[in-house]
Amino acid sequence: MTDRRSELAENLARVEERIAAACVAAGRKREEVTLIVVTKTYPASDVRLLHELGVRHVAENKDQEAAPKAAACSDLDLNWHFVGQLQTNKVRSVASYADIVQSVDRLKLVRALSTAAARAERELGCLIQVALDAESGQQGERGGVSPDGVEELAAAVDDAPGLRLDGLMTVAPLAGPYAGRQQAAFERLMDLSTALRRARPAANMVSAGMSADLEEAVAAGATHVRVGTAVLGVRPRLG
Repeated sequence: MTDRRSELAENLARVEERIAAACVAAGRKREEVTLIVVTKTYPASDVRLLHELGVRHVAENKDQEAAPKAAACSDLDLNWHFVGQLQTNKVRSVASYADIVQSVDRLKLVRALSTAAARAERELGCLIQVALDAESGQQGERGGVSPDGVEELAAAVDDAPGLRLDGLMTVAPLAGPYAGRQQAAFERLMDLSTALRRARPAANMVSAGMSADLEEAVAAGATHVRVGTAVLGVRPRLG
């Protein structure tokens, strides 16, 4: 076993213990929570090691890094999640490898994703990214649509060929009423998910929580947590 494989195995085990303990504390079953490992800035060789260790969901946030990495790992049974703010000029590339785009936050992006999915003859899962720090109708600093814009985007995804509405995603906000109140933020996302699922019961995915706050996300009811640093280590500085 290589040193890197051992390091990743130990980190994964610690994260697994955290998720399992959070599930127990919340009265939830462990299988209700899926771990997505965020592999941005790390090489395809790490993705291969993670796959060997049982990881099946990985996430990236920049197409220029994700596309070659996904190509290098195309022989593996992995679910690729795109979690970054997505420019429409990158949509065609992202639609060629991503299974789920977690950062759908505007109508123009829905239209572009639909066109690209149809061209690639693929079905793309979509999560609407909710910006809990956004003023009414405004986009948050980390992307996302304000809570009162969720229904309009959900209807657009419903009507878009090649797209499937899977649920909601958020990042704990750094400003606004939920700043520093991660669990309250995630509980707000769950309220929005409940409303969404009244008419769309299949859109039951709730992606929330990262390395620092996965426990709060599990307590609130998240179905997926996005963990990078706690598995792969502190990211190298870029630039």
